[in-house]
Amino acid sequence: MKKLPIGIQTFREIREDDYVYVDKTKEAYELIENYKYVFLSRPRRFGKSLFLDTLKEIFEGNKELFEGLYIYDKYDWSKKHPVIKISFSGDFRTNESTKSMILDILKSNQRRLGVICENETNVTSCFRELIEKSYEKYGEKVVILVDEYDKPILDVIDKLEVAKENRETLRALYTVIKDNDAYIRFTFLTGVSRFSRASIFSGLNMLEDISLNPEFGNICGYTQRDLDTVFKKHLQGADLKKVKQWYNGYNFLKDSVYNPFDILLFIKNKFLFDNYWFSTGTPSFLIKLIEKNRYFLPKLSNLVVGKELVDSFDIENLNLEVILFQAGYLTIDRMLEDRRGGIKYKLRIPNKEVKQSLNDYILDYLFRLKDSRTRIQDDLYDALMDARLELLKESLYSIFASIPYNNYVNNDIQDYEGFYASVVYVYLQSLGIDVIGEDVTNLGRIDLTVIISDKVYVIEFKVDGDDALEHIKEKRYYEKYLSRGKDIYLVGINFDSSKKNISSFEWEKL
Repeated sequence: MKKLPIGIQTFREIREDDYVYVDKTKEAYELIENYKYVFLSRPRRFGKSLFLDTLKEIFEGNKELFEGLYIYDKYDWSKKHPVIKISFSGDFRTNESTKSMILDILKSNQRRLGVICENETNVTSCFRELIEKSYEKYGEKVVILVDEYDKPILDVIDKLEVAKENRETLRALYTVIKDNDAYIRFTFLTGVSRFSRASIFSGLNMLEDISLNPEFGNICGYTQRDLDTVFKKHLQGADLKKVKQWYNGYNFLKDSVYNPFDILLFIKNKFLFDNYWFSTGTPSFLIKLIEKNRYFLPKLSNLVVGKELVDSFDIENLNLEVILFQAGYLTIDRMLEDRRGGIKYKLRIPNKEVKQSLNDYILDYLFRLKDSRTRIQDDLYDALMDARLELLKESLYSIFASIPYNNYVNNDIQDYEGFYASVVYVYLQSLGIDVIGEDVTNLGRIDLTVIISDKVYVIEFKVDGDDALEHIKEKRYYEKYLSRGKDIYLVGINFDSSKKNISSFEWEKL
């Protein structure tokens, strides 16, 4: 069997050393033939860097690397272009270090292309010289490939002033591309986020964003067909249904795709299910944003956003849903059309890996429940599977008793209903079961609906009151699930904000 290209982002190494390669050259060919200025956003570890390097080898005319691939007999290999490749990595914690890093990258390109720029102290002047002199030396238009274009901003997103300074440096850098259009054959930028045009691409307004273009929905990631063909031997004996539940589910308006990093590590580790992708980057900044804005976490399970929300965000107006989507913690469930003909997107958590890992992380670092989490999760799961409502009550009581007192100091978080619902929601989501927050009915919204095995739990929360169960019955929320042939349990939970815990727990079985 071919070797697994774990951590390898160099196309030449993959092809020459006989690693597994999922052919993405059809998408590359379509881009090259039909576009000039392209932008692609995908979550981290999705294969963006490898795709960028594939484009580099195509434009440099290295035909021998592509034998047997889609593009081999279609592309005009006689055309060879000088390629400027900018891959952002390093220290961006100050604007001075960012400028220094960019200059180092440009110097590296000068050495590779055999050109010398006279101005090596000014970022924009050096970049402009590099483009023009490369064109003059090779007599062919220049190709510009930028990997992780947004890293100098995202790395300091918690330091607003530095992020703004780095943004201005990048804006000036990318403006050079537009000013040198006559010398450029093709430009491709990739990153995690899609900043608004006004904030970073004001000088590059001809850039075409293919991130949600269905034609390129599979440009990164592995499809089910890839697993069934390219990885067939590697996955022999694996529980493919479970693999799909754990690692599939990302949707960019074409096929549902797997995260490549997950699949490669899953195979390497002899079919051990683990949070391979999630563990490569902790969403600490997201947790701070949730805490600061008191985000009502049950919204994440039933979230509909407008097209403009998915398109972009700006560092001065951060939106949690947008960041979660662009970072890969949410994905598109389906497209919707509103009454005015506009496009909306229903979002969802993509798969079991993200659902469990994200919610465990929130419990550990937002509610400080790391020490007691696993035991309570086991009890909760048993209680719901076996309809042991007393155990459910005890487990929920233990949750709030476990939250450290200092969570409440100088904080009135315990006075609002959303806090209690958010804690319970995150715990239930971490079990990997079907949980619906703000579940819509024709008479209102159910706080939480839990569906597990042959049971449905309709749950309502109230703070400093005693009518949660009666509210469910008055609104007849349960009617939505009567036709499913499952046992239905109505659960009313009332909280006492002074005691910071459950004051009464009532339930009925229909």
